[in-house]
Amino acid sequence: MGGPWNTSREKTYKKTTSSALKGAIQLGIGYTVGNLTSKPDRDVLMQDFYVVESVFLPRSVIRAILSLQTYAPLAFRYFRDLFGIKPDDYLYSLVNEPLIELTNPGASGSLFYLTSDDEFIIKTVQHKEAKFLQRLLPGYYMNLNQNPRTLLPKFYGLYCIQSGGINIRLVVMNNMLPRSVKMHYKYDLKGSTYKRRASRKEREKSCPTYKDLDFQDMHEEGLYFDPETYNNLMKTLQRDCRVLESFKIMDYSLLLGVHVLDQSQREGGEPGQAGGDGRRPVGQRVLYSTAMESIQGDGKAAEALTTDDTMGGIPAKTHKEEKLFIFLGIIDILQSYRFIKKLEHSWKALVYDGDSVSVHRPGFYASRFLKFMSTRVFRKTQPLRFSPSKRTRTSIPALKSSSQEILSSQADERNEEDRRERLGGACSLASLDGQ
Repeated sequence: MGGPWNTSREKTYKKTTSSALKGAIQLGIGYTVGNLTSKPDRDVLMQDFYVVESVFLPRSVIRAILSLQTYAPLAFRYFRDLFGIKPDDYLYSLVNEPLIELTNPGASGSLFYLTSDDEFIIKTVQHKEAKFLQRLLPGYYMNLNQNPRTLLPKFYGLYCIQSGGINIRLVVMNNMLPRSVKMHYKYDLKGSTYKRRASRKEREKSCPTYKDLDFQDMHEEGLYFDPETYNNLMKTLQRDCRVLESFKIMDYSLLLGVHVLDQSQREGGEPGQAGGDGRRPVGQRVLYSTAMESIQGDGKAAEALTTDDTMGGIPAKTHKEEKLFIFLGIIDILQSYRFIKKLEHSWKALVYDGDSVSVHRPGFYASRFLKFMSTRVFRKTQPLRFSPSKRTRTSIPALKSSSQEILSSQADERNEEDRRERLGGACSLASLDGQ
């Protein structure tokens, strides 16, 4: 997937060097976004989702790069506007500073580039994934109009670089795990158990990505949230899974980053400050891009602001009362339940437990995913029950005894009056007998 190394020890992808690819991305996106500003704003039409615009890049600037194609430019401009991304900010993030290449981000073989301000991720995708995203755009547009707060990936652009007869397709997305916050644990969770444990090679990395069985071993009690946050989180996950099921999408994952606040302070760092290159970028400006903003609904939680210390992380705790910040989002949603996936599930079901493998029909996959998240991963803290103080407990018997004394005294008075009346009646009867 990632190509061989050339003589200058620079990594290549599909016979294109990494430096040339990064230069083409910045030059092509800068030109297309700048050219788009001259077009007037208008409503998105159905035909806008299928428009492909091409721009030829000068060979004198980047050798071997011929052209760059932009898919549905007006539709993606609408998505960027919906999430509060101004054209100047988009250009500044992608073009102003060199892109940062992430090393070994996953097993998909894709290349990942990160903007220097932590705002955007640029990922290389396969032809079938790019084609599926094109077909997904109308439904994606309708879903965002109904609910912009989502943990689904936020797509900001789809491009294709043509170089020497080779097509390199790229998608621009939001960055879910900021570099300025150290992730003490990182997980890729699917809710399945078949081969869902990090390999030995993965564990040897400085920041490995663990899987479902690893999470159960390392966080057996799960992660605890306050009731309001837990309800908002699960409501968002349920809504997103319902959308993915309607699109017949499966095999997606929940990318989960855990920042242990107490451990960070023991290591000498400030809350939210982390590693990367040691520089702390400005807090993310993209609306709804952080985890906390993505799950907030109406109410008091919507008034919470993202600070540079938390970077939009969701406060949580372990069963040992360790304070955490959680960063999360759903990834890898460009896998539909096509014929090849049905065949893969049928083959694995013959050898292993069919319900434990990751590849499954979308409805079952969504149900298993939600059950795992709501029972094994995320849990709700129980509200404290009312416990009366010692003074209150001692006052209750006192009140009871005093009331009993009042009632008993009233009863004694009534008994005395009755006795007197009986005695008076007896005297009168005696006088009658005497007469």
